[in-house]
Amino acid sequence: MSAISKTTPYVFVGTYTEFEGSRSEGIYVYRMDASSGVLTFDRVVKGIINPSFLEIHPERHFVYAVNEVQNYHGAAEGGVSAFSIENDNVRLLNDQLSQGSDPCYISVEQAGRFALVANYTSGSVAMFPIQADGQLAPASDVIQHSGSSVHPERQTGPHAHCILPDTTNRFAVVVDLGLDKLIIYQMDLVNGKLHKHTEVVVSPSAGPRHLIFHPNGQYAYLVNELNSTLISYHYDSQDGTFEELQTVPTLPREFKGENLGADIHISPNGKYLYSSNRGHDSIVCFSIDENTGKLIYRNHTSTEGRGPRNFAIDRSGTFMLVANQKTNNIITFKINSENGQLHRTGHEIIVSMPVCLKFSYL
Repeated sequence: MSAISKTTPYVFVGTYTEFEGSRSEGIYVYRMDASSGVLTFDRVVKGIINPSFLEIHPERHFVYAVNEVQNYHGAAEGGVSAFSIENDNVRLLNDQLSQGSDPCYISVEQAGRFALVANYTSGSVAMFPIQADGQLAPASDVIQHSGSSVHPERQTGPHAHCILPDTTNRFAVVVDLGLDKLIIYQMDLVNGKLHKHTEVVVSPSAGPRHLIFHPNGQYAYLVNELNSTLISYHYDSQDGTFEELQTVPTLPREFKGENLGADIHISPNGKYLYSSNRGHDSIVCFSIDENTGKLIYRNHTSTEGRGPRNFAIDRSGTFMLVANQKTNNIITFKINSENGQLHRTGHEIIVSMPVCLKFSYL
């Protein structure tokens, strides 16, 4: 077992451990060769239930995971776990109840003092203080959403799918798939509270899933799971408001099968946006107009597997890793910096039920 390096990119892989057919043992850690994109197994953190989404602390050697279940340690809700990243170990620090069922997303605000969690099935969000040693304190605030939208199966109630601080670290945006809404909260980083600020209504039955901000802070992009579209917004960081610019499909016009939109990321240079399709099993690439923030379609690339739930781009913008949940593989692509095109490197690893990828350079 090697020491965690400050220069070698490490990749933390979140998985489903309690899912039909899963052979996963927890959180997997790989080293990535920065010149080739080759992943080499380093360790597995065992005994962690359904660590389906991860977050790396922005400043210190901690990693956080949701435990996506409806019953955690005998309570009718999920969990959130904290780990330290040490020289020769990744060690569980503590865990807390997530204050809702099936937590599916966790982020850490930029000051590194609070973790934010979205509970999918119950439709609630929670804020957790991060202590100096990396442990999570009990939730300092919990907000339960209410309402529904039009899809007869997926939108009978609220389903918070993402909670993400904006680039100013003043507001947190919650993406609620069940309500077809973005709900914006002002973050109180002194008392650990979320105060509702405003909301944005998305098209009925769109099923908003994940949001990402452009590095310049002026634009935001939303992937919709149910209707396989992307929405571009102008974001006013002073007022915490969104102005819709454009809606584009994530699928080629000729595709007629079933598909679910999944993940969304922007290249570090801010020139390209990528989103994953589960069903079409592809990554769609758009260039971003630097003057308007609008998306210009470039191409689709097969993910070389089925069910690409999550993917990640290294901080140099050289490589993309794609996690195919249904075929239990992670594929390495090289990114052409001139046009954003993905190229298969031929490098692949097998991991059971990979559903989240996070780079760490600590």
